[in-house]
Amino acid sequence: MGGINTTVVEGLREALRGPVITPPDPGYDEARSVYNAMIDRRPAAIARCVDVADVRAVLSCARDSGAEFAVRGGGHSGPGLCLVDDGLVLDLSAMRGVRVDPGAMTAQVAGGAQLGDLDHAAHTFGLGVPTGIISMTGVGGLTLGGGHGYLTRKYGLTIDSLQSADVVLADGTFVTASADEHPDLFWALRGGGGNFGVVTSFTFRLHPVDTVGVAVTVWPIDRTPQVLRWYREFLPAAPHDLYGFFTVFTIPPGPPFPEPIHGQKMCGVVWCHTGDSAGDRLDQALTAVNDPAPPAFHFTTPLPYPGLQGLFDTLIPEGYQWYWRGDFFDAISDAAIEVHHEYGENLPTGLSLMHLYPVDGAAHQVDADDTAWAYRDAVWSGVIAGVDPDPANAELIRQWSVAYWSDLHPHSMGGSYVNFLGEAEGTDRVRATYGRHYDRLAAVKRTYDPYNFFHANQNIPPAPD
Repeated sequence: MGGINTTVVEGLREALRGPVITPPDPGYDEARSVYNAMIDRRPAAIARCVDVADVRAVLSCARDSGAEFAVRGGGHSGPGLCLVDDGLVLDLSAMRGVRVDPGAMTAQVAGGAQLGDLDHAAHTFGLGVPTGIISMTGVGGLTLGGGHGYLTRKYGLTIDSLQSADVVLADGTFVTASADEHPDLFWALRGGGGNFGVVTSFTFRLHPVDTVGVAVTVWPIDRTPQVLRWYREFLPAAPHDLYGFFTVFTIPPGPPFPEPIHGQKMCGVVWCHTGDSAGDRLDQALTAVNDPAPPAFHFTTPLPYPGLQGLFDTLIPEGYQWYWRGDFFDAISDAAIEVHHEYGENLPTGLSLMHLYPVDGAAHQVDADDTAWAYRDAVWSGVIAGVDPDPANAELIRQWSVAYWSDLHPHSMGGSYVNFLGEAEGTDRVRATYGRHYDRLAAVKRTYDPYNFFHANQNIPPAPD
């Protein structure tokens, strides 16, 4: 077990309130499983923390033992960076509390919480935070990468609502990072990934959001060029209350889709409209959906915001094979449209997809140097994902994703949303993702993690002295 021997495990068990799970223990396979079933790593020990004291004890053990080390929040990391073979995993999944202060319009969210936990707690007060689109995603990993979703055009990125973070550093020091305390660390946490410490609590500013207007519009896949040429002009010019991500996908066999189109490859847009009378206003905003071509299906409904956030949970549950690649785009060129058309026509499995998420609107109203997010001028954050339940198709979906990305990348801005990077894309891709902010991030890393203790991530090594 490398640096994790029986003595170390027993010492951890004595020091922690939470359980320490090892290969012989019941529940070990469940504890090491993550959202992406393509990841099959076997840690020597998984320490499930229940409070900050547990976190500090696990960090102390990892330092003293010299074991390989990773931090797990929601377990939603596509490349599985939250697990290490034969090492020690600090698991925050038991720390899921959310405390909402409706008067101050803030939420304090524990480091292991999932988006669904935050949405549930805030929604009772008619409030929310712009986050991702799958409720099982961890708040921690999503936030540290920047975070975008249905509310981004209206309220910005997830990090734009972050007010402070409680962090345990590599040496065990506990700090609060905010605009007033450790501002350099606070800057880096807003987009710099898991490079700087274990965030045990996030405090977010909340925004008004209650019932939203939801629509799904789909067209036959051969209409992709016409639809994308329309979409690239329509959405950026639309009011920020309106959000819509573009997708190529296969129609699933169930509601709201009618049976005649089940199993057909389609292009489409998933829409969200916020504000008063959101459903009625969505219908008004989308009178133009017939402009590119008559839709094969167009569906609208009002939904509570958490209902929209959980819309895809059952369509793509945990435990499937995933392989993804991403990039930022400031435009959707005609050449890029042809790439989307070609690979959309050749989706390798019924769950494989491509999404273009808008990251304009309010996200563009934050200065480019205010956070570590390096692409404030991006208009879309794209992800290509090969997905299938059968491990026998793992190589098929990987090849399709890589080929699609390789043909599309020349039409991108050069870097990706860090949470859409794969594990083996290399240091040049990490540098491209952080662009001109990379050197500043490396300097912050030198201050807070000079020995690169936190390196099971999209790593930024500390700058040399």
